[in-house]
Amino acid sequence: MASAVWKVLVDGEIRLASGSPEGGPSELLAAGDLDPLIAAGAAAIRAALDGTVGPVPPGYRVLAPIGSQPVWASGVTYERSRAARNAESDVPDVYDKVYVAERPELFLKAPPGGSRGPGETVGIRADSTWDVPEPELTLAVDATGTIAALTCGNDMSSRSIEGENPLYLPQAKVYDLSCAVGPCLLPAGEVAIADLEIRLVIERGGATAFDEAISGSAIHRDVADLATWLFRANTFPTGAFLMTGTGIVPPEDFTLAAGDVVTVAISGIGSLTNPVVEVGAR
Repeated sequence: MASAVWKVLVDGEIRLASGSPEGGPSELLAAGDLDPLIAAGAAAIRAALDGTVGPVPPGYRVLAPIGSQPVWASGVTYERSRAARNAESDVPDVYDKVYVAERPELFLKAPPGGSRGPGETVGIRADSTWDVPEPELTLAVDATGTIAALTCGNDMSSRSIEGENPLYLPQAKVYDLSCAVGPCLLPAGEVAIADLEIRLVIERGGATAFDEAISGSAIHRDVADLATWLFRANTFPTGAFLMTGTGIVPPEDFTLAAGDVVTVAISGIGSLTNPVVEVGAR
């Protein structure tokens, strides 16, 4: 069974732990900082997993498995995403063009410290009328631009704001509580991305309001290439996180509401669950 790195809060102290994606954190690690591990890459993460110092005590809380890295995101990387953004936009041809272009769509999703972890709230904008979560395979990329680890990501998005004008994308995508990552970091190479199942479940009032899955093989772009584009003219001394786009979009008559609970689950990597609140002013 593959082992992953977890970031946990134990008795008021942030610690790193090892444990399977399915079973959760079980053993505390001697390593105490994610930044040098992510910066150095997959080999450093695997080596840290061997340095256990004792069991994780009860009463811990799982945190977002991220250090000082920013989170970036990719757009229109699945056919379903292209179709959805064409449908919502008054200028759909821009999405067709980026889908087939050599250069991908990349944008800053969350600055360092701006991401939410498992169990923490994510937000929908009060001035938006159409909001969805976007379940995304998320890469932890080392300082050289090489994939170091994999995790789950939730790219909270306002379809009404972006659909009004593509230049409003930063407002549709980047706001308080708009980004969540977790639950753990699985070292790169442990799973084949084409074999992954990515699932989005939305619960409302204790019942399932939406449940859909897609294979990682449906992604239109090579994820390692996405990372290469991000590092073409950017330097990340401690690495970066990169969401790789979504292939799951709820129907046009569905919008998130405060009180909903969103789960992004990726086979072999884990599940990221977050309740939804409203943020900002109308």
